[in-house]
Formats: sequence, structure tokens, C-alpha cells
Amino acid sequence: MAGEKVAAENNSFNVLRHSLVPEHHLLTEEEAEAILKQLKITRDQLPKIKTTDPAIIVLETIHGPIAEGSVIKVVRKSETAQEFTAYRLVTKG
Repeated sequence: MAGEKVAAENNSFNVLRHSLVPEHHLLTEEEAEAILKQLKITRDQLPKIKTTDPAIIVLETIHGPIAEGSVIKVVRKSETAQEFTAYRLVTKG
């Protein structure tokens, strides 16, 4: 895992630029609260994404350390649905 962080920091390979990896965006606390309210769910009901996930490691090079409990927006392109948005809760790992 440490090698992945070094690679991300050196920009030798940015996993978020790969065509098969969906867009990942860190939401502000206000955006996260609005989404949770809109979906009528709690943070614990969101699917999880670990801090060791390569996408999170790359996002940390942009935004700085991402705290446990943060919410990530994942946007997938689809031939049938055009675009599908999902949300993930950042957990230790």
C-alpha cells in the first residue's frame, strides 16, 4: 500500500485517470449533509470505501488527508443509464 501512495504522489500512475475507473469527488460537509437528507439515510447506511483504496490515496494528493467519516461521490458512465451517481463513506483500512 505504501508503494501506491508513493506512485500517486509522484504522478507516475493516477488511477483516477484510467478509463475503467469512475470519477471520485470528495464532498464538503455541507454537500454530504444535503445528500444524506435528500436520500433520507444516515452515514452508516452508505457503502464503505477504505482510506487505503487507490482512489482515496490519489484524492489525498489533491485535497490533503481525508478523514474517516467523509463522503465520496462516485460517478459512473453507463451506456444504458448515461450516468449513475453513488456515494461512499470513508472508513479506516
